[in-house]
Amino acid sequence: RTRVGRSFKLSYYNEYKSYLRMDDENANSDLLAYDPNIKNILEQEELKWVFVGGKGGVGKTSVSCSLAIQLAKTRRSVLLISTDPAHNISDSFEQQFSRTPTPVKGFTNLSAMEVDSKPPEEGMDQIFTDPTVESAGLLRNMMGNLIGNVPGVDEFISLTKIVKITETENFDVVVFDTAPTGHTLRLLSIPGSFQNILRQLIQMKSFVGGLVTTMSQSLGLDTNQMNLDQLEVMLPMLERLNNELRNPDMTTFMCVCIPEFLSLYETERLIQRLAELDIDTHNVIVNQVVYPDKDKEGNVSCGLCGARHKMQSKYLDQITDLYEDFNVTVMPLLPREVKGVAMLQRYGAMLKEPPNMTECSVHDLLKDE
Repeated sequence: RTRVGRSFKLSYYNEYKSYLRMDDENANSDLLAYDPNIKNILEQEELKWVFVGGKGGVGKTSVSCSLAIQLAKTRRSVLLISTDPAHNISDSFEQQFSRTPTPVKGFTNLSAMEVDSKPPEEGMDQIFTDPTVESAGLLRNMMGNLIGNVPGVDEFISLTKIVKITETENFDVVVFDTAPTGHTLRLLSIPGSFQNILRQLIQMKSFVGGLVTTMSQSLGLDTNQMNLDQLEVMLPMLERLNNELRNPDMTTFMCVCIPEFLSLYETERLIQRLAELDIDTHNVIVNQVVYPDKDKEGNVSCGLCGARHKMQSKYLDQITDLYEDFNVTVMPLLPREVKGVAMLQRYGAMLKEPPNMTECSVHDLLKDE
C-alpha cells in the first residue's frame, strides 16, 4: 500500500495542520479517501500476520477477537493468539484456552491459544536432541542459565514456537492479541535482532562447540546429545519471518486507542516506532467513544456523559487530522460489555460497518438483544 506520509509528533500537531491546509489544493483526494472500517483488512487475501495493539485498557482483546471472527468468514483457517501475560481471550469467548491451538466453540475454522513466555531452559530443547536424557538435561540447564541473560530470549522462544505451530498446522492467517505497547514492540523487534545474533553464533560455532564439549567432558556429560547445528536451521526461519513482517501484503498492525491524550500520544509513538521497524500500519480503531442520551428536545440528559463527549470530541478532531492516510474506525461505548461469541460477532459487524450515531443511540444498537 502506498503511504501518503508518516505521522508527526503531537508536539508538531499545529504545524502539521497548517501543512495539510497548504497542501489541500494539490492533494490527490483519492489517496486520502480511506474507508472508516476494517474491510481493507478483511479483503487483503495475502495477509498472514495481523497484530492488534495499543495502550492497556483500550479494548484490544475485544477488537482482536471480533476481527478473528470476521476473518473466519472469508479465510480458510484462522488462529487467534494472546501474547499478553494477562490473557483475556478465554474470558472474551467464555471458553478456556491453553498453550496449544484449541478450536473455538461454534466455529470450524477458528482456533485460539494463549502463549506464555517460556523459561529459557525449556527453549534449550531446540538445541539438545533428547531432553529426557539426564546428562542432556544438566547441560540444557547450564546453557539455559547462560543464554537466559540475553535480553528478549523469552520472546524469541515464544515467537519460534508460534511460527512452528503456524507452519505445522497450516493456518491461513494469525491474529495477535498483544500485550501493551512496550512488550509488543520488543516482540516485533526480536526477528531482526536475533537474526544477527544467530549469524554471529553460527560463525563462532566451531569455537563454542569445542568449548561446550570440553566443559561437558570435564563434567562427565554426554556430548552426543548436543545439536548446535539446529542454529543453522533456525536462521532461515528467522530470515523468512523477518521478511514477512516487513511485507505490507503479509503483515499489518492495527492500532487501538481511546480519544484521550495519553492513549493518543502512545498511539502516535507506537506508529512512529512501527515505521522505524518497517512494519505496515494503516488502521486505527478509536474505541469507547461516548454518545450521550438526549431528551425529546435534543438536549443531553446526562451531565457526565456530555462532559466526556465534549472532551473526546477534541481528541477525535486531532485523530482525524493526524491520521488522514489511515482507515480510522470510530466505535461507540456500548451499554454492555463485549463478551461471548454473540456479542463479539455483533461488535465485529460494527467494525465492518460502523453505525451512524447521528441517526441512532447506543441502546438502539443492542435493541434486539
